[in-house]
Amino acid sequence: MKKIRLLFLVLGPLLFSILLLCQNSTYLTPEIWRVLAVAIWMVSWWISEATPIAVTALLPLILLPMLSIFSISESTAPYASSIIFLFMGGFMIALAMEKHNLHLRIALNLVKITGTSGNGIILGFMLATAILSMWISNTATAVMMLPVASSVVNLLGESNLKMGDSQKKFALSLMLIIAYSANIGGTITLIGTPPNVVMTGYLNEILHYQMAFSQWFIIGLPTGIGLLLVTYLLITRVLYPNNLKKIEGSEVLIKNKLAELGKISKEEKMVLSIFALTALGWIFKNQINNLIGTPLLSDTITAMIGGLLMFIVPSDIKKAGFLLKWDDTKKLPWGILILFGGGMCLARGLEKVGIIEAVGNYMSSYKDLNHFILIGITTGMVLFLTEIMSNVALITIFIPVAIGIAQGLGINPLLLVVPSTLASSCAFMMPISTPPNAIVFASGHIKMKEMIKAGILINVFAIIFLTLITYIFINAYFSPT
Repeated sequence: MKKIRLLFLVLGPLLFSILLLCQNSTYLTPEIWRVLAVAIWMVSWWISEATPIAVTALLPLILLPMLSIFSISESTAPYASSIIFLFMGGFMIALAMEKHNLHLRIALNLVKITGTSGNGIILGFMLATAILSMWISNTATAVMMLPVASSVVNLLGESNLKMGDSQKKFALSLMLIIAYSANIGGTITLIGTPPNVVMTGYLNEILHYQMAFSQWFIIGLPTGIGLLLVTYLLITRVLYPNNLKKIEGSEVLIKNKLAELGKISKEEKMVLSIFALTALGWIFKNQINNLIGTPLLSDTITAMIGGLLMFIVPSDIKKAGFLLKWDDTKKLPWGILILFGGGMCLARGLEKVGIIEAVGNYMSSYKDLNHFILIGITTGMVLFLTEIMSNVALITIFIPVAIGIAQGLGINPLLLVVPSTLASSCAFMMPISTPPNAIVFASGHIKMKEMIKAGILINVFAIIFLTLITYIFINAYFSPT
């Protein structure tokens, strides 16, 4: 793996140099060759992860001005886009939830109410994981849920010297459901997973279309519910059914975990209140603005108000303490924010020199192509590619192409962009596909063939389901104009 990374570390700038030598070709303009050279360099490093993804995302900031595509002020602007601050605010709120263990309290209470049967516990973990991953990192959610799930599985080992078939299937199902619901839950909200953010940035930069938080929720919620429901039924009823009517000690275990947290603290209540107000602001932004009579709130302003309140609202007046301190921001995913900026900077370059228009012109000769089939093909392609490469890198590369294809065919670009973005988070087959998959695979309760078996079935359903639901909902509710 190290040798491959070293190879691509050299190959990226080499391909860049070769393409620059082609810029006097009569087939494409010199400007197109230059931006293509930058794009190929970035793609080669993103695919191979020869350098950290965020480092690669800084390339257009320096290369596009040097190649006379942008001024330096134009190339730096996307890194300070309003979309960047939307997600910065969301990350700050999530950080406060994690710091004060509010996320763990929410998870344990959700698991507590779904019963003590095998499938009831699996359902509880699925709901808790999905709901939390709507707001905080999918990886952080999986990391938090795994030790709690492992404790439940250990109860089976305490009551049985050797785990039987039902116990093994329960452990397997529980681990799979944590990984899959973390991936799915992130798709439900606009801030739930990085591919959603990348998509939002591209729509804003290329189509000048601002996807609102509440608007995404229209398609994200039914999509998430559908995927979660089918995933639960496939795992617990078809693939790995367990017949455990009651897991002794599970109820006591959850109560003890909650007891360890103690009574809900003042800090938790304050974080929960700020989070709830922010979420309501996102959902009812238009109604609030109409009531006031001026466009006072936007998704970004709402997010930053929530994020800043975490630093302003005192948690302990006597000790001059606050819900968040600046030192806490070391844990913010700054690299992801840089990645978003780099993707938008590249998108602006692709649009300015006419590459996206060129793709559209090429595809215009295929206007008779069935749109529904095209959506299915692109969704399937992205879904299976995301099994072997970073979903963020994949969607960063693919969305500009998808927009060009859609414009050439004269169809709503969202018909290709939205299902592709959703599909990039549906990596269910391989441990290497997403961090949540790798985290649960390391538990030792899952074999590779078992994850692949479940993943293939869910992938096939996801392709059909995403194609159908996006085709219906986007035609009914979404327009990029």
